[in-house]
Amino acid sequence: MAVDEQTVVLLKKHYYENCPGCKVDNLKESRRGLPIRELLSIWIVVLCSALTVSSLFPYLYFMIRDFHIAKREEDIGYYAGYVGSSLFLGRVLTSILWGIVADRCGRKPVIVIGTISVAVLNTLFGLSVNFWMAIASRFLLGCLNGLLGPVKAYASEMIRDEY
Repeated sequence: MAVDEQTVVLLKKHYYENCPGCKVDNLKESRRGLPIRELLSIWIVVLCSALTVSSLFPYLYFMIRDFHIAKREEDIGYYAGYVGSSLFLGRVLTSILWGIVADRCGRKPVIVIGTISVAVLNTLFGLSVNFWMAIASRFLLGCLNGLLGPVKAYASEMIRDEY
């Protein structure tokens, strides 16, 4: 009999005024259907983050060749590896810090900073005039791009469990 009473108590929903989790649960219950606007914004941010990785390699060979840093054509891939990996080195060094900032300051400011950094630093990378400028812009892009963790948390808050 005590087990039945405990089960009933666990199924009751209590909402408290200043509880952030309660606000999220209320928001999820009040919205019916798939939140298209939020899903579209999540998709755009994830696409923006993915394009920084995948759009690089079709033109990186020509970019390294035009920098005239490789003595032989076979060395272009060697230098392209440094440019490609500098983004991920920046992400490795700062991803935990961006998670802490997102927990303290909120997810939306981190997402906005990350999206702006993608726009500015990808443009700066495209305008690179030498090898070290390309490395530095990609590294800074990795350091300032803490998008994926906060976006996943935002998606779990905005989209109901049934979807």
